[in-house]
Amino acid sequence: MATRKVTLSLDVTALNLVERAAARDGMSVSAWLSRAARREAVRTGAGPAGDVLADALADEAELIEAQRYRAAG
Repeated sequence: MATRKVTLSLDVTALNLVERAAARDGMSVSAWLSRAARREAVRTGAGPAGDVLADALADEAELIEAQRYRAAG
């Protein structure tokens, strides 16, 4: 998946939580935030639809999980 470097500002608590979650999942902070952002965009209906959505998500398991979150509201 293509990446683009950006600069973000997070409050200290959010950053601490993200760092712990990323370490727990064995991921970099960037990868963890990217996955979380995709999931939240799908859950809230902001993501693209159809095949474009499937291509935008890292793998089929993530697509299923994101759709489950969206269906649950």
